[in-house]
Amino acid sequence: MSLLSGPPTARHILTYAEDLRGGGVERAQLRLARGWLAAGRRVTLAIEDVSGPLAAELPEGLEIVSPSRLLALPKVVRRLSPDVIFCAGNFYTGIAAWTRLRLGKACPPIVAKMSNAPARADHGRMMHAAHQLWLARHGSFLDHLVAMTPATADEAARATRMVGRTSVIPNPPAVAIPGAMTDLPAHFMLGVGRLEPQKRWDRLIAALPLLADRTIPLVILGEGSERGAIEAQIRALGLGDRVLLLGHSSDPLPVMARAAVLALTSDYEGVPGVLREALSVGTPVVSTDSSAAVAEIVDRPARGTVVTRDDAAGLIAALDAWLVRTAQRPEPVPQPGTDSADRYLALFDQLVRI
Repeated sequence: MSLLSGPPTARHILTYAEDLRGGGVERAQLRLARGWLAAGRRVTLAIEDVSGPLAAELPEGLEIVSPSRLLALPKVVRRLSPDVIFCAGNFYTGIAAWTRLRLGKACPPIVAKMSNAPARADHGRMMHAAHQLWLARHGSFLDHLVAMTPATADEAARATRMVGRTSVIPNPPAVAIPGAMTDLPAHFMLGVGRLEPQKRWDRLIAALPLLADRTIPLVILGEGSERGAIEAQIRALGLGDRVLLLGHSSDPLPVMARAAVLALTSDYEGVPGVLREALSVGTPVVSTDSSAAVAEIVDRPARGTVVTRDDAAGLIAALDAWLVRTAQRPEPVPQPGTDSADRYLALFDQLVRI
């Protein structure tokens, strides 16, 4: 059932991104754009570099504009006159602030999604204080904030001082894409995510030689700047025959379905979609407490185990428990978000009418 009522007022939605290298923020952004296009809205993506693994997921009908830099977004807005601007994640809120500053009252409503935790484990004291001051300014240039779970919405509303201007809308669910990987080990554990410092793949790789099963392989799907460091760690630990770095996957769901367990060892997250995706195909998860949303997703022991970020022994014990071949797999948990595109459109229409 559609959540929309009355004629649409946000007929043209503008969103923006740096590139299509394969982050979860951009993947969710394209899924939402596909839903908005299907609802008959005009959608424009301003993007610096349209190449990358996610280029194959660009929806038909999406208009592309390619400014040399996202700092030129105010000029794009002036030229195209969209009804609303969608900021897909925390990384992009600086551009939202710049656009509001440049356009002033001529700026259309800006809706931003909180894609990462307000407090990041990689921040020291000074950086944490600066980041909190930055978040507290968000209400001055954003019209509305969207979080993906109730707990993260409460955190985001307090951090940005946008209580009363925050909604909960989950990301659209992952969908199957033809051409999935088939050449995989019979029994393996899985990691899915960008090869970036935030994900702390070093924790998972360091645990590998200490597991009860000294032969279990680890498959990692993802690409990023840390590949070299990860490969060096694998060589140093003599794990070249046990760790498979398979790069970006357009559809990790079939691989997730075959894995014994999915592990996420990040320092910080927003709402980790990989946990929901794994549980949707009945694969248990082991995750660090990298976000308030983790406990909302792994909400019972039958679905997985949550460990503190630097509890190496706890991580090993949790992996050992789920890697036992007789371990009971959880019942599949349907992913939320099938109506997310409509819910965003209802929000956009409401803001434009004000």
